[in-house]
Amino acid sequence: MIGKKVLYVCGTMNQTTQMHKISKMLPEFDSYFTPFYAEGHPVIQYVSGLGLLDFSVLGGQARKRSLAYLKENNLQIDENGKNNDYDLVFLCADLLIPKNIRNKKIILVQEGMTDPENFAYHIVTKFHLPRWLASTSTFGLSNIYDLFCVASEGYKEHFISKGVDGSKIRVTGIPNFDNSKSFLENDFPHKNYVLVATSDMRETYKFENRKKFISKAVEIADGRQLIFKLHPNENAERAINEIEKYAPGSLVYHHENIDPMIANCDVLITRYSSVVYIGLALGKEVYSDFDVNKLKKMTPIQNDGTSAKAIAEVARELLETEKSQIYSLEKNLEIKYNLIRRYRIKKRLAKIKN
Repeated sequence: MIGKKVLYVCGTMNQTTQMHKISKMLPEFDSYFTPFYAEGHPVIQYVSGLGLLDFSVLGGQARKRSLAYLKENNLQIDENGKNNDYDLVFLCADLLIPKNIRNKKIILVQEGMTDPENFAYHIVTKFHLPRWLASTSTFGLSNIYDLFCVASEGYKEHFISKGVDGSKIRVTGIPNFDNSKSFLENDFPHKNYVLVATSDMRETYKFENRKKFISKAVEIADGRQLIFKLHPNENAERAINEIEKYAPGSLVYHHENIDPMIANCDVLITRYSSVVYIGLALGKEVYSDFDVNKLKKMTPIQNDGTSAKAIAEVARELLETEKSQIYSLEKNLEIKYNLIRRYRIKKRLAKIKN
């Protein structure tokens, strides 16, 4: 398999670093990376060109941060996967499938938590509308991939219940969420506080009563220090003004790494954020808009950071299967050819005798 070309389609910083970790476990492959793209979806491409999707992985800060990371780490970049014929493609999302990879071997890798199955989800699935209309609640439902790597047995059951083909699922764990205890050694200066991880719901055109959310956090804190970690895509100026108004005295961070903050907190408050799984893995008191008992069942397996290696083995399995299938086909053709050849020889000998 030496020399095979692999494309890693990135997105958010979490997705981008996840793809990088997987690539490190596949050194025998020729690896290329690209920010997420929508080739073959003209309407989405047009709207994205107008800047109306800058809140998503198709543009704005998410795309810029992804490209900057790839360049800083000296990774081979092939924007939109247009310069090579790839043997395998890793996807971090399947709400949109770029047209130029649909005939390739594809492995979908779960990034983290998926959105709740709301009204939009039921409308999209019932009437077979474009999956992106329901956001990540339809993650995994494209069925265009060959194999699907998920965080835990709980998530395997979750995706199967939504209609995903269970034979395609591999429980590997997911990078960035499989070794939470490693975050306990850190130099974050604060301890024993209540941490609030905000969302970018308003930036993605969803309704959120931020005043109510902040007030709930103040009530839970009950006099303890509050620290707010803003979502990277969030309008920081607006969010900070709201926090100063409704939770004065709170500390606010924006682009800093949230992992050590979770490790040092006593309580973690979220809405629909994947970081809740780090808190659960570390035994923190956790609040979420999801049922926390269900989240505990779906918490990513903690395997000391070996998920990327497990996913790499899935990739080798897929390519070896392809090789085996081709070999079997060639052998079958060879057998058929020999049988036809023997039949023709026998037929000619019979004519000669006659």
